[in-house]
Amino acid sequence: MKIQVAPALLRWACERAGFREEDLKGKFPRLDRWLNEEDQPTLKQLERFAQATHTPIGFFFLSEPPTEAIPIPDLRTVGNIRVSRPTPDLLDTIYLCQQRQEWYREFALIAGEPPLSFVGSVRVTDDVVATAERVRQALGFDLEERRQLSSWTDALRRFIEQADALGVLVMVNGVVGSNNRRKLNPAEFRGFALSDPLAPLIFINGADSKAAQMFTLAHELAHLWLGQSALSDVGPTTTPENDVEWWCNAVAAELLVPLAALRSELYSREELRHTLDRLSRQFKVSTLVILRRLYDVEYLTREQLWAEYEVEVDRLSRISAASGGNFYSTTAARVSKRFARAVAISVWEGRTSFSEASRLLGFKNMSTFREFSIQLGIVA
Repeated sequence: MKIQVAPALLRWACERAGFREEDLKGKFPRLDRWLNEEDQPTLKQLERFAQATHTPIGFFFLSEPPTEAIPIPDLRTVGNIRVSRPTPDLLDTIYLCQQRQEWYREFALIAGEPPLSFVGSVRVTDDVVATAERVRQALGFDLEERRQLSSWTDALRRFIEQADALGVLVMVNGVVGSNNRRKLNPAEFRGFALSDPLAPLIFINGADSKAAQMFTLAHELAHLWLGQSALSDVGPTTTPENDVEWWCNAVAAELLVPLAALRSELYSREELRHTLDRLSRQFKVSTLVILRRLYDVEYLTREQLWAEYEVEVDRLSRISAASGGNFYSTTAARVSKRFARAVAISVWEGRTSFSEASRLLGFKNMSTFREFSIQLGIVA
């Protein structure tokens, strides 16, 4: 059976997924005829086309392309201009995280977990230094403890653990769900926060550099303390025009590297390279965050900041980071250990089906899920 589809919808699906029509002609040799209305796809062909362009098949039955809106406040800018059309990868990631958050909220309600008092506990007019200290105390994000860690990547891991222990679902993933062929683009977004008093969630774009991920986590935590969901693309050296983003950036920077502590560690006539490396080791943050804070204490001019930032980004990009790792640890990081444990507990208690767990966690067979549950300490 042939399905009548408006050519505008087929073109829209290509553009939405970032494809040129030529890119899809190998898989769909009759695409030109569909676009020229000389032929129509069968239902099976249309399903394959929907899958290839990451488009919900129901969209092809509309009379014209829909206007898709990001379902949370979009605070991203490029050159102070609001970003326009979202990619399917971004939208699908947000939708998946919203589904996980909804599931965990119900789990928390059934378990009788109380609302988290820190969510929505501050206002954007609150003092930045005082707010950063409140966040630090709540997390147990102690400067002295960080100094004892071996590297700032270990500090990032610890930072995520502390947020998880506080009740935040922290998901770090560089692809859509578990589909390694759909890589997320850090140029489109770095992270987002989904505020909720029972299931606050932070997503960090794992395709972004490790150097940027700690700052993203700190920034999104500030959004949760405000009680506001938001999609962000800010980094340590960006100066957002939006008041909320500016405030969250300031809180993030103060949380990671308090200015009072930084000032006491500055030496006169020390080479910048030595200063960056030394302070990065002491505060256990990336040198990019240190650069930002050196500018904040007027150790660097804005021009020096930008020049050194470009040099540092290039240097860090040439340092090969360790990748891969244990499959089960990677999966737990992608969905958050807190969320993974909750789903596993619910399955083994008979309250959630394996098929639902498979959708939420991305597993395809029960044996893998059982091993994952063992790794989490849920079953023996």
